[in-house]
Amino acid sequence: MVEHHSNNTILITGGAGFIGSNFIPYFLDKHPDIKVVNLDLLTYAGSLKNLEEVEKHPNYTFIKGDICDDLLVKNLFEKYNITGVINFAAESHVDNSIDSPRQFIKTNIEGTFNLLENARIFWKGKNNRFHHISTDEVYGSLGENGFFTEESSYKPNSPYSASKASSDFLVRSYYHTYGMNVVTSNCSNNYGPKQHDEKLIPTIIRSAINGVKIPIYGNGKNIRDWLFVNDHCVGIDSIYHKGKAGETYLLGGNNEYDNLTIAMKICDILDHKMLNKNSSFSDQIQFVEDRLGHDFRYAIDASKITKELNWKALEKFDSGLEKTVDWYLNKYQL
Repeated sequence: MVEHHSNNTILITGGAGFIGSNFIPYFLDKHPDIKVVNLDLLTYAGSLKNLEEVEKHPNYTFIKGDICDDLLVKNLFEKYNITGVINFAAESHVDNSIDSPRQFIKTNIEGTFNLLENARIFWKGKNNRFHHISTDEVYGSLGENGFFTEESSYKPNSPYSASKASSDFLVRSYYHTYGMNVVTSNCSNNYGPKQHDEKLIPTIIRSAINGVKIPIYGNGKNIRDWLFVNDHCVGIDSIYHKGKAGETYLLGGNNEYDNLTIAMKICDILDHKMLNKNSSFSDQIQFVEDRLGHDFRYAIDASKITKELNWKALEKFDSGLEKTVDWYLNKYQL
């Protein structure tokens, strides 16, 4: 369990990214007694626009910086007396990891190590919590049947997933070697407001309304389990506060869809919302050359976290998808 301090200040890394920027407003609202320091380098995938609603919150502090910067991280622990860490910071786009893997190794492996080591030294054996956010992609690819569980073997197939697998093992080692109070959560594909434009669902929405081709890899039959980001935030909060030290928890939405079905669903929503009567946005769908090493299917068995922490995804996929489309239409002022 997490120790409670009179000065309870947690360091959230990568908080200006998609999941982090949904999590911070939720967390500040739910825990008025906890202060948040958000460390983010603001690379292309992070934006302070995602956090405008909390920028003046009395319990919120933003620091621009790199989790690989040893001196900066050390100073943050000392200046703010950090009593917990939730590590969202990561390079996360598979295509980019194929084109330019070096930054993924640096951020995802070296950065996680730097956070762990500074936490270990600063906390000096205190039972403070370190929560590492990871992905189901570390488990590789499933066939048509079966699910990932916490007992699944690691079989990463891209430089991105390999770098996340490495960071997961580092976190594990700090529990077994140093007795650090760590937890790891591996989630399925997130969707919802604030996701970067490069990802699948925002790409489909943006391409459709801009009248350009909607690119779908291969034959569009690759399957993902989709988790609404707000559900994920609730799960992270539960794991951080109630998860058992040294344990891994898988979070999934129980929403398996192939990429082509996702595209068709979004086009149907847009057809309805934009009164597209004479044609369908689905006419813009075009298949493109498949991604190298493209995993066929991911699916998660989330029964452990449901049983132990009483968490399960509540958002239905179709309603979550409509909320997501509405957010992007508002963003593009349509």
